[in-house]
Amino acid sequence: MSWSRARETARRAGLRPLPVVDLPLAGALGHVLAEPLGALTDLPAFDTSAMDGWAVAGPGPWRVAGRVLAGRTEVAPLADGSAVEIATGAQLPPGATAVLRREHGRTEGTLLRERGPEKLTTGQDVRPRGQECRRGEELLPAGTVIGPAVLGLAAACGHDRLAVRRRPVVQVLVLGDELLDSGTPGPGLVRDALSPLLPPWLHAAGAEVAEVRRVRDDFGLLRDALRYSTADVVVTTGGTAAGPVDFLHRALAEVGARLLVDGVAVRPGHPMLLAELPGGRHLVGLPGNPLAAVAGMVTLALPLLHARSGRAAFGPAPAPAAVLLPGHPVDTRLQPVRRTAEGVVPLAFDGPAMLRGLARAEALAVIPPGGAAAGEVVELVEAP
Repeated sequence: MSWSRARETARRAGLRPLPVVDLPLAGALGHVLAEPLGALTDLPAFDTSAMDGWAVAGPGPWRVAGRVLAGRTEVAPLADGSAVEIATGAQLPPGATAVLRREHGRTEGTLLRERGPEKLTTGQDVRPRGQECRRGEELLPAGTVIGPAVLGLAAACGHDRLAVRRRPVVQVLVLGDELLDSGTPGPGLVRDALSPLLPPWLHAAGAEVAEVRRVRDDFGLLRDALRYSTADVVVTTGGTAAGPVDFLHRALAEVGARLLVDGVAVRPGHPMLLAELPGGRHLVGLPGNPLAAVAGMVTLALPLLHARSGRAAFGPAPAPAAVLLPGHPVDTRLQPVRRTAEGVVPLAFDGPAMLRGLARAEALAVIPPGGAAAGEVVELVEAP
């Protein structure tokens, strides 16, 4: 299957969104809006001073009569020719026509005059009611990821709770007898690089990583791990090819799974797979080599998770190649790259088992079969 078709298949497989839950603002960070965010009030809710200074009525000079601080709920009207000292964010008195900044005014007893040649204009340094939005206005669409700015906006327009999609629960099964959890690799053994790499990336993609578990090279253990998993998405590493202990295909058949993607024309990572498990859950099978596993993540796991969590779909971003980007003769190639003023440049140490290039990468370039010439536009996908 082609790379683009595999990504679309993964996205469509996850189009049945997860249930809606109602969360307080503090608990909604990282979730996805299940419905549009609407304003519960005008923003600002009243005419507001944008600066410290004086609220004035009409042309100057003005007689200063008191002050208005932020937090006052009742403000007396201002007569023409009068002024009140005012703080940033305070409610503008009825009748005020502008705000004179503190650095632009000078007082002579109770008389206020402008300082400098520029004349005050009507509405200057006033934030009028509803300048940002009106009550009932849609501010953000459903599918928006809730970051700190979204939480601030929701609070500003009156929300205490938000309707969000439940996070997809992910279980990571790391397959292989040759993997070490700690220490220096030795003869016949390699350090497990994917257990540290995958969970933070999955979490950033909107998932709740419930477990990372090691499964030995044993068919029965793998079959039972798949059969009794309750996760929305199971992510496995290794076992996707046809080696003597690659049991994943057989285990999937035993538990009644349906293969949706079985191999993708992409390098590295071509033996990746996507399956639908009984009950509408899914499994993403990543190759065991680290960079190949990353290719499987961006091809299958991330589109699936984004769809399941209700995130708005964003395709790869275009960018020109600064230099020749060598490609595979017949397959799409995912190449770690960095951005420069001229475009993206490839990084060395890009073999399937390598992470050195990826650790310096800003993105993965999607290089078509045969490569991309300097100046040719290629697609970029996120790197962990």
